[in-house]
Amino acid sequence: MDDPVRVTVETDDEERSMRCYDDEGSVGVDGATFRFDVTGLRGGPREDGEVNDDTTSADEERSDDTAGADEEASAGRARTGTGSDTATDPLHLAPLADVPERTTLRFEALAGRRGVEGIAQRQGDAVIAWENSCPHEPDVRLDKGMGAFVASGQLVCDNHGARFNCDDGFCTHGPCRGQSLRPIDVEVRGDEVFLTDDRFESCRRPGR
Repeated sequence: MDDPVRVTVETDDEERSMRCYDDEGSVGVDGATFRFDVTGLRGGPREDGEVNDDTTSADEERSDDTAGADEEASAGRARTGTGSDTATDPLHLAPLADVPERTTLRFEALAGRRGVEGIAQRQGDAVIAWENSCPHEPDVRLDKGMGAFVASGQLVCDNHGARFNCDDGFCTHGPCRGQSLRPIDVEVRGDEVFLTDDRFESCRRPGR
């Protein structure tokens, strides 16, 4: 599946939203697991009478496996500090100078073919990052592409006015007061920012 599907799991106590690039998989939250499989949906007849062919040759599968191994090796080198070229480092998020202080920089953290949108904000010489999802309604992004609104040291969700401390992600006002944004681990190394969260293998920025 080339285009991601946004999957949201809701329980009585919690919701979790993520982006998935696979035809099948599972998402777990609060002890509950949602499994999905849309493999056959892309192989049915089209309006013109033709049949979609999603079969993959053995050579293509081996090629995909090799590419996956190379990506894992690159991620391992980056985590141990052996990667030197930020242009090809899968965990390189952005130059420090690109991360704003008065708004946010949107990115996507990836684990295989699953992704979680994140937002990064500079605080002096440090950078902090959160999942780009409001606890009140996880499908709602804080940063819709132009940067999240920041006022008086707080991120503001423009849907229902929830306000979150920039330093710890705690909600002090709004319908999800008392809840917190989900953190994503990042680290500044020199003049560059890297993803260091063990849940993910790589990251990318929209349009890059």
